[in-house]
Amino acid sequence: MKEYIDSDFPCYAAVCDSKHVSYIVCRVDKPCVWVEPIYAKLELRRKGGASQLFEKTVELVKSFGEDTVFNYVHSNNHSMNGFLRKCGYTVINLVENCKQYKDERLTQTI
Repeated sequence: MKEYIDSDFPCYAAVCDSKHVSYIVCRVDKPCVWVEPIYAKLELRRKGGASQLFEKTVELVKSFGEDTVFNYVHSNNHSMNGFLRKCGYTVINLVENCKQYKDERLTQTI
């Protein structure tokens, strides 16, 4: 996280019981905003925290007169792809080739 803060990327965090439970980091290439990482503790996922943080990113994008947040998402990251679908996003392009990691189980292939 330090490298993002040192790069002056906007970072938003959610706190619960005085503990950071989720965060999102935005890389700004005006007028585009890219989500670098978005993270929520496993036990607190699907409780709305990431959605609230993503909405802060949308507000940032709108402040530049734009309406789209750009996201790099690994093709096997089904939970993030599902999250983005719920936010109204769709895959615009996907070309990715990689060698399977040792002991990796692919849940889907193209």
